[in-house]
Formats: sequence, C-alpha cells, structure tokens
Amino acid sequence: MSNEYTLENGMRVILAPVKGTDTVSVLTLVRVGSRYEYPAINGACHFIEHMMFKGTRRRPTAQHISRTLDAIGADFNAFTSKNYTGYYVKVDKSHLKLGIDIIDDMLFASKMDPDELNRERGAIIEEIHMYEDNPMMHVSDLLERVMFDGSSLGWEIAGTPKIIKEIDRDEMFAFYKKYYQPSNMVLVISGKIDAQTRVWIEQYFGKRKSTNEPLDGFEACTLRPPHVVPHARVQSKPTEQIQLAMGFPSFGLQDTRNPALTLMGVILGGNMSSRLFVEVRERKGLAYFVRAMNDAYEEVGNFMIRAGLDKKRLDEALKTIMRELRKMVKEPVSAKELKDAKAYVRGQMAIRLEDSYQRAQWFAQERMFQANAHTPEAYLKLIEAVTVKEVHAVAKDVLNLKQMSIAGVGPFKDGNDFLKKAGLIK
Repeated sequence: MSNEYTLENGMRVILAPVKGTDTVSVLTLVRVGSRYEYPAINGACHFIEHMMFKGTRRRPTAQHISRTLDAIGADFNAFTSKNYTGYYVKVDKSHLKLGIDIIDDMLFASKMDPDELNRERGAIIEEIHMYEDNPMMHVSDLLERVMFDGSSLGWEIAGTPKIIKEIDRDEMFAFYKKYYQPSNMVLVISGKIDAQTRVWIEQYFGKRKSTNEPLDGFEACTLRPPHVVPHARVQSKPTEQIQLAMGFPSFGLQDTRNPALTLMGVILGGNMSSRLFVEVRERKGLAYFVRAMNDAYEEVGNFMIRAGLDKKRLDEALKTIMRELRKMVKEPVSAKELKDAKAYVRGQMAIRLEDSYQRAQWFAQERMFQANAHTPEAYLKLIEAVTVKEVHAVAKDVLNLKQMSIAGVGPFKDGNDFLKKAGLIK
C-alpha cells in the first residue's frame, strides 16, 4: 500500500512502505529534461544535475555533501533523461531525516558557484567523450538522433563539448530556478518509513515556495513520413564488432497499448528464451548480445532492437533479425509465448520492487507521467488482460519497416555504406 498527498506548495508526495527492509530511499523527480532545453543550452539539465552536488549555503562544498553521506554509508546519485531529472539517497532507516534534509538542501539551496561550475565543464566534456568512446552505449544515442531528427527529443542529453564550454552560468541558473519548483516535482519515500516522516517532509520540503509561473513545455515530436530506405546514422570506428541499433516509433507514455507492447518486446527479444536470442545467438552464433526494448516519452516512444554483431556476418545477422520482425507482424504469437511473457513480467517486477529505490522509481514515474497512476498490482492486472490479438495488433502498428531507422558503430564510411554492408540497400 502507498499513501499519497500534496503539500501546500504543490509538491506531490508518495509514501511507499516496503516490508522486510531496514533501508529507506528518498527520491525526487523534477519534470524537466533535455527535450525542454533550447539549442544554446542543450545539456543544461545534465549540467545542473552535476551542480546540485557541488555545494549549498549550509553545505558549502561538494565534500561537505559527499562526506556527510559517506559517513552514514549512504547510496546516492542522480540521473538526467530527456523528460525528467532525478535525485536520490538510500540510507539506513535511522538516517531518514538526514536523507530528506540533504535532498531538499541540494535541490533548493544550490549555490551554483561560478568557479566550481567552470571546473565542472571539463568533467562533463570528459563524460561526453567517455560515452562516445563506448560503442554499446553510444549507438542508442545515434539511433534517437536519426529517428527524432528535427526535434529536441533527438538531442544528446549531455549536450556537446562546444556548448558545454560556452554555456552561460546565469542563463543556466535562470533555467534551473524556473523548473526546480516544488509544484514541478514528485517526492517518493520508500522502504522502512518512520512515523515522523510526514513531519520531516513538512519541515524541509514543505517550507519551499512555488512561484506558480507557467512552465514552458516542449515542441511535440513530428515523425518523419514513411520511407522505403531506412534513415541511417553511423559512428565510423575501427571496431571488430558492429554495434547495431534499429528502431521504430512506438507509443507515448499514457497509451493504453503499452502493456501489449511490453509483452511483444519480451517475446521478440526480452530474455534468453526470446525469438531473437534463440535465432541470432543460440542457433546461428551471430551475436553475444541481442535484445529488444522500448523507451517511451510523452507523445511517442522508441521500440529498439540492439545487438553486437560479427562484422563479417553483418548481412546474415540483419537478414535473421528482419525475418523475425516480419514473422512477428505476419503471424500472431502463440498462447504459450504470451503466457510465459506475462509470467516473466510478473517475476521481474517482484524482484525489482523488493528494493526500496526501485519501488520509489515506480511510484515517482507513474505519478509524474500518468493521468491515472497505477500501483504495481493494478499494472499487473493490465498485463494479465492482454490478449494474443492485442499483441499482434501492436506488432503490426509498431514494426513498420517504412518507419524504421538504424544506427551503427563500426568501420563504415557513412550511413549508405552501413546500409549496403547490412544488405538493406544495393
């Protein structure tokens, strides 16, 4: 059971107890991510995330924050996505008040010190280089660049080295102050919840004020018209293994077809029994890693297939993958496949939600993005209700080869060279 209420300043609060744990997680999501930015400050949300750990008025330096948390053995971090930014601490139950205090202090009293900010520019640029040098991580970014070309949804979350070098501190600070409003946040506390938790939340988060000024949204993504040849983007790199990502536009976060899409993804490439894993890896040895996954945003999603492939057998691997995609569209999945996929989703959710932080993530994202937030139990009922017919309908809607985009990291001259070597064009 969870308990939900709203503070006077508009911050939504969820208390989600977890039985059998002595830890508690404090998670705050802010509804702003890279797609809310404009070109001159692309990367600002991620930069701001870094700066929240660099000192507050009460804890003037990064060391004051990190040493306080390290002294109690806390697990703490933050993350930036395209549509939200999150901050969390996970602590022993006896330190919950301190966890609430620190997250509140970081989010609302950050100094954004100019000297510290200038030093952090170099760290972020090296982080960008780290991701670009990791083909397995970078290929997904390449795919969304080409799939969502022309939209801020296709921009890099961390920005570019040039922007990070030049971004103006005052402009970024104004962006931070605009979006980091209690009314634009969700706070979840999950785990072993103290009886004083509500008092502590009011003591810290409750004293913060919302300006109630209208927040700019983002321009909705307009998908490309149907095309015969896939749109392609590559990173040319002398690798032995090809990193491949192929994607199809899918559904927004509130679309009622998402449970069926989840199950289709499990059957196609979600685990070691999936069709792609069995055909591409087990039967043909064409890859070590191959899977299907879906990333959903407000109005659109990206259903993606990723694989690490032998560059000498790229053509054969793509033919195998494409054959499985066409089969999924042409023929309904079996009743057993669907039953097994439902059991897999149930089992994975049970494992995930044993952890207080993972449970906090669930409730925070549901409350932030769903008109009618689902409990895990309610979501599993939706999963159980999915039919073979619904999975087949979703496959036909999503796996449209005329909407496919593709990205690769490997020894390619350009996108056309990649498509030729993959056997997708002559």
